[in-house]
Amino acid sequence: METYSLLRHFADSWMLLTLFVFFGGVVIWVFRPGASKSYEDPSGIPFRNEDKPAAMRRDAGSKEA
Repeated sequence: METYSLLRHFADSWMLLTLFVFFGGVVIWVFRPGASKSYEDPSGIPFRNEDKPAAMRRDAGSKEA
């Protein structure tokens, strides 16, 4: 069996199953009980500076006009 056919057969069967199991594991990990506590802080990042934009750091490569 040539290399292409072997890799194609592997990708169509076992890799599909492996990636499906990985995807299911990630979904279960994200929606597990108690996970919301660890995602509360990162979910609020866009709203931390509601009144004004965040101050620009000088070491971030920003150029002043």
